[in-house]
Amino acid sequence: MGYHSRLILNRSSVPSSRCPIFRRISKFCKQFFDDNQTAEETTQTGLSLEVVPRQDHSISRRQMSENAIKVLYRLHKSGFKAYLVGGGVRDILLGLQPKDFDVVTNATPEEIKKLFRNCRLVGRRFRLAHIVFGRDVIEVATLRGHHVEHVEQVSKTNAEGRLLRDNVYGTIDEDAERRDFTVNALYYDISDFSIHSYGGGLEDLKSRTIRLIGDPNTRYREDPVRMLRAVRFATKLDMTIDKGAADPIYELAPLLKDIPAARMYEEILKLFFNGQAANNFTMMREFGLFAPLFPLVDSQLVDEPDGFAAKMLQAVMESTDSRVRAEKTVTPAFFYAAILWYPLSQRADDIALESGLSLYDAYNAAMGDVMEQQCRTISIPRRFSTPAKDIWQLQLRFDRNQGTRAFKFIEHPKFRAAYDLLLLRADAEGGSVAKSAAWWKSFVEGGEEQRNVIARSANKGSRNRNSNQRRRRKPASKKTTKPAE
Repeated sequence: MGYHSRLILNRSSVPSSRCPIFRRISKFCKQFFDDNQTAEETTQTGLSLEVVPRQDHSISRRQMSENAIKVLYRLHKSGFKAYLVGGGVRDILLGLQPKDFDVVTNATPEEIKKLFRNCRLVGRRFRLAHIVFGRDVIEVATLRGHHVEHVEQVSKTNAEGRLLRDNVYGTIDEDAERRDFTVNALYYDISDFSIHSYGGGLEDLKSRTIRLIGDPNTRYREDPVRMLRAVRFATKLDMTIDKGAADPIYELAPLLKDIPAARMYEEILKLFFNGQAANNFTMMREFGLFAPLFPLVDSQLVDEPDGFAAKMLQAVMESTDSRVRAEKTVTPAFFYAAILWYPLSQRADDIALESGLSLYDAYNAAMGDVMEQQCRTISIPRRFSTPAKDIWQLQLRFDRNQGTRAFKFIEHPKFRAAYDLLLLRADAEGGSVAKSAAWWKSFVEGGEEQRNVIARSANKGSRNRNSNQRRRRKPASKKTTKPAE
């Protein structure tokens, strides 16, 4: 009988704590059997699945929204499968505070509505349930399945492969296969507190890689917004976009033109109001994603890479980031007014040249043209487009309201936003705009007495200029009279 057989036969008489060889064999056997229990599985389409039990991950229910826990437990106790999914799981694992806690279940939207009186069903492309707890809204989706061809009531694509309707329900495996990135294919099962990781999502979190599930070309054509999401997740999570996911983006970027303008408005808010505006802007330009969304601005950036528009864009992105990080308010009205200012100026100059209108009237006409063209790709709600036009109009009044008029001018509801845009223009242009901005800065930041002095000096200078002009005109208008005979 060999050495190992004798060791096994006599294992009861030899304490394991005193036998290092046995400890190694025991550890190997335990690891072998444990690994077999938690070994990676695969879905029917070959997507890998790893189930991590509660004791092997760091997620705790204390890190989740109390309302999300309520939703998960009610679904579970009612006999349905319920999972916390996507960003809520991902961000907790990364040590971040999740912004939203989304839930998926095998209950249909109608079944969810029966369970929650505070539920409303939304969405046409894919039906969702919103469970409302005051200001907190928990989004609950039914697990998605694979498309059923020729059944337009539940799924439909256009000629380019973009999904127009997607009300196809399925299992958790099918739902994972339908998700965009592996780092979002993470499910927290409320029934046993385990994590289901599909496509190597946990490994991609560790390597900080954004990787698409499925063929990138097909997935981008299904939903071109995924290209923007890849950029946003890369900057937000400090990750790198996998080469396979990055390569098709530049070629497929024009598909963004076909996305409904109303949907693009929400995506732009996520891109530029999350504290990563400057990085997102840079990456979008590199991938060709900026031009389809902001064609008027991009044409100026192409014509003059170092021009006023380029300086303004960079300043706006950096300013927005600093305000978000300082937890100050940011508004789409100012954002659009600033980035569209130079396209507006160019359009106004063209109108004035073509029609002979005054510059003021040309600007008023150009405002409608520029806003209308921008809204073809990004639908800007009137509650923001109207204030943006007010900010534009006030730019034309800064030079005419210096002096005592300044006291009334600064009371305008949109003065502060217009003044901030004037400062950005001064940094971009210099010259007379910088001179005007300097005057207004001294007036705005001065005390009451200092403002009076600044206003009087401006009025005095204005009177002197006017009197000089009158004195110069007098000799030209003097009439000669014939001497009396």
